[in-house]
Amino acid sequence: MAKKVETKVVKTEEKNAEVAALSIEEKLKLLYHLQQIDTKIDKIRIIRGELPLEVQDLEDEIAMLKTRKDNHEINNKELAKKIDEYKKAINSNNSLIKKYKEQLMNVRNNREYDSLTKEIEFQELEIQLAEKKTKESLIQIEENKVQIEKIKVDMEDREKEMQIKQVELTEISSETAIEEKRLVKEVEHCKANIEDRLLTAYSRIRKSVRNGLAVVTIERNACAGCFNKIPPQHQLDITNYKKIIVCEFCGRILVDKQLAGAETEHS
Repeated sequence: MAKKVETKVVKTEEKNAEVAALSIEEKLKLLYHLQQIDTKIDKIRIIRGELPLEVQDLEDEIAMLKTRKDNHEINNKELAKKIDEYKKAINSNNSLIKKYKEQLMNVRNNREYDSLTKEIEFQELEIQLAEKKTKESLIQIEENKVQIEKIKVDMEDREKEMQIKQVELTEISSETAIEEKRLVKEVEHCKANIEDRLLTAYSRIRKSVRNGLAVVTIERNACAGCFNKIPPQHQLDITNYKKIIVCEFCGRILVDKQLAGAETEHS
């Protein structure tokens, strides 16, 4: 085990010695190339990362629409039961009215007559109230039916959209898995030619910036990462490849467009 560790250390030292001997320009080309590959991998993961969320959002929306539809249907069943109760109540009220009117024919005094008349009026009011509630319930049932049909259309649209997204996700996952695997291998190959201290700095910068861009070009005399102006002297140092220059505002590694262009064409 000790021999293996020792061999690994020797190989690491040999690698660092070899890559340390590279010129600044060559080191920057390697870093910029690594950034380009990592950016491609980031884009693949972002695309693949958004689609499952979109599919999940559609599934949640469909579930919510189904719940709303079910609630309207349950409400309609309850309203239908109430309408039956109102009809039964109206029949009972009519029976009582008929009974009280028959009793009016045999009243013996005004007191009995007034009492029966009031009962008839009360039953008639009960009928009016039941008829009003029946009408309101019927209106509510029709409104629920309209909402149910609208929800069904919305659900159908969402289900079609979700199916398209699911097919797209399957295709992208299949396609990008192969491409991502190839790019990851390319990253490892590229890292093998970059000294450890630069890789450490590169990884640290990538983690600290939102878009993952650790190596950027100069655009219109400004850092393409944070858009702050780069002093002329720093620009000159960058184009002369005397040392690796980082943006004093965001800490990103800066390369000139000529090097970036040449590396892009090479890629």
